[in-house]
Amino acid sequence: MKPKWRKSSRSQSNGQCVEVADLRDGVAVRDSKDKTGPVLAFEAQGWRTFVDSLKSN
Repeated sequence: MKPKWRKSSRSQSNGQCVEVADLRDGVAVRDSKDKTGPVLAFEAQGWRTFVDSLKSN
């Protein structure tokens, strides 16, 4: 199954965005300007910890 990529609803239109896609066991992240470029993959718990740390700041 192909990942379904999405950007945050808070993204600006200045091109400085990343996109995320849900994976079976985690999340993938890529640069929205380089859709064929590298992809970072995170396990679900690591991604959750990262997002929670952003929300607490």
